[in-house]
Amino acid sequence: MEQIPPAQMADWAKNQAQRPILLDVREGWECQTASARLDAADLIHMPMQTIPARLSELDKSRPIACLCHHGSRSMQVAAFLQQHGFQVANVAGGIHAWSMQVDPSIPVY
Repeated sequence: MEQIPPAQMADWAKNQAQRPILLDVREGWECQTASARLDAADLIHMPMQTIPARLSELDKSRPIACLCHHGSRSMQVAAFLQQHGFQVANVAGGIHAWSMQVDPSIPVY
């Protein structure tokens, strides 16, 4: 499975022809209390534990980039999705790395 650095993911997200779905697999409380959220048109928040029950909500025709706090949970989800026929990558370092490398306005937690 491909590991994508945050800066490369940011460029990929701007590509209109192949823009990926950004799948945030963090828990709801992380997104709400940490204020560490991305504003992306193609962002879907789906906590890790809900993925198996919600697979049908994901579009297999579009690439998916998984994201979590530091990249561990999203890597597990990416591997699971890949086993189920999705084109998927993991955002290396998660939202923490995104904040440090791409958008410092996103607080780290």
